[in-house]
Amino acid sequence: MIQESMAAAIGAGLPVTEPTCNMVVDIGGGTTEVAIISLAGVVYSRTIRVAGDRMDSAIIQHIRRHYNLLIGERTAENVKISIGNAYPDLQNLEKVEAKGRDLASGIPKILSIDSEEIREAISEQIDAIIETVKAVLEQIPPEFSADIIERGMILTGGGALLKNLDKILSEESGVPITVIEDPLSSVAIGAGRVTENIELLKKVTPE
Repeated sequence: MIQESMAAAIGAGLPVTEPTCNMVVDIGGGTTEVAIISLAGVVYSRTIRVAGDRMDSAIIQHIRRHYNLLIGERTAENVKISIGNAYPDLQNLEKVEAKGRDLASGIPKILSIDSEEIREAISEQIDAIIETVKAVLEQIPPEFSADIIERGMILTGGGALLKNLDKILSEESGVPITVIEDPLSSVAIGAGRVTENIELLKKVTPE
C-alpha cells in the first residue's frame, strides 16, 4: 500500500505530511533504501541490493579465504551483531569465537576473530551505503538542503544497529544522523499506524 521508506518514517514518528524534508536511510536484510520524504510523498529515493545479508556473506567469505574455515549464515550474523563495527577503533578491539568446519581436515573448529577484521570484511558494503547516501544528497532540491542540515537523517532497519555506522555516515556526509529507538520494528510500526488511520493512508498512498 505504501513504500517501505514511508512506513519507516511514519514508524519513526517523522512529520511526513508537513512541508519539511525528512531523510530516511533504511538498511534491511536484502536492500538499503535512502529516501527524501515531504508533504506525504517520496520526493526522491535510491535503493541498492547491499545490506545486512551481503555483510553476512562478506564475513563468511573473509573467514573462508583467510582461515580455510566454513561458517554458517547464522554464525556470520551473530559475529556481525556481536563485534561488527563500521568505524576503525584499534584501541578498543573486541573478540568473539566463531564455530565452523575446517575445510582441510573436515572437522569442527573454533576461531577467535576481532572487530577490526570484521570491519575490513564488510568495508565494501559500508562504502556502498555511504556512496548511496551521498548520491541522494547530491540529487535533492536546493530548498530541502537547509532542512536536512538542521534535522539530519534517520537511520532505521536492522543494519542501523551496526556499531558506529551512524558515526561514519555522519562524518562522510556532513549531516547529523539519528538512530531511532527501535530500528528493527519501524517499518512494521509505521504500517500499523497507517492501517489505523485512513486519512493518513489516503495521503501517503502513491497515486
